[in-house]
Amino acid sequence: MKELLKKLCLTDSVSGDENAVRELIISRIKDVCEYRVDNLGSIICFKKGRKTPEKKLMICAHMDEVGFMVTYIRSDGTLSFGNVGGIDPSVVIGRQVRVGKSRISGVVGSTAVHNLSKEQREKAPKTDSLYIDIGADDKEEAEKYVSLGDCAYFDSEFTELGERRIKAKAIDDRAGCAMMIELLHEELEYDTYFVFNVQEEIGLRGSTASAFAVAPDYAVVLESTTAADIDGASGAKRVCALGGGPVVSFMDRHTIYDKELYSLAFDIAKEQGFPCQTKTMIAGGNDAGAIHISGKGVRTIAVSLPCRYLHSPSSVIEYADMENSYKLVKALIGRIHEI
Repeated sequence: MKELLKKLCLTDSVSGDENAVRELIISRIKDVCEYRVDNLGSIICFKKGRKTPEKKLMICAHMDEVGFMVTYIRSDGTLSFGNVGGIDPSVVIGRQVRVGKSRISGVVGSTAVHNLSKEQREKAPKTDSLYIDIGADDKEEAEKYVSLGDCAYFDSEFTELGERRIKAKAIDDRAGCAMMIELLHEELEYDTYFVFNVQEEIGLRGSTASAFAVAPDYAVVLESTTAADIDGASGAKRVCALGGGPVVSFMDRHTIYDKELYSLAFDIAKEQGFPCQTKTMIAGGNDAGAIHISGKGVRTIAVSLPCRYLHSPSSVIEYADMENSYKLVKALIGRIHEI
């Protein structure tokens, strides 16, 4: 699964521009399930199991990643841009990016420190004060390589840190996609729907449409969530920790999760002997926010991977947490139908 995760993370697919990752996923699942692509671009899959249950289960993850979109080409050849998804400008300055269909290299620049006022130096930068430098001398040269509306992507290697951890871009939520691809290659006890959603990072748009199409009774949402387990953060502000196992939330800004499913997840982890944790802050959100209130209502659980430096080019996970998240979701597929 690690090599699959690497391929997925290194594929550039910002929200609304998911073609590349969608093609990669389809190439991995086309022979093991029925699938179709909906009008927004989400992949809706059906995997036949040994039994057909009375109620319908949907497992989902989102394909898109955060990134940027070119909004203007300046006279000096640098590019103005907007964020696609929630990105802190402080993690962007000085980063290398790939821009447009040609994936031309660029660097995110900002006003030189000596040209900032004292007040400006004391404030956090804003995205509209940054630009992308692709090495063009002027607007005319830049236009040979870049058009307005082109996406820009973090240029980041997939790196193993020590013996247990991985650094990459787009772990949110390519890790969930990798787990679903692996599950689709398993022999399942029950018929199950799997959905690879688009446009989660800009407002849960893909899941709003796909949940309506599938009309599930139960949903398991695979995600990545912020781990703040570093020096200086204590108590609830650590949120969750690398090495603590999958994160099963009781509530976030969009969803209060099904309490019976929440308890079932911890029961499974205890029975199988792997760690499991919850999220100690009510923060963030994911596709569950759209799914649980779709149709006649959907009993929903989120299983998230603890991840440091989320929405940056250097997200970090502990691989054992991903393996244990996989074990939990696989067990949930069978146990949910017993409720």
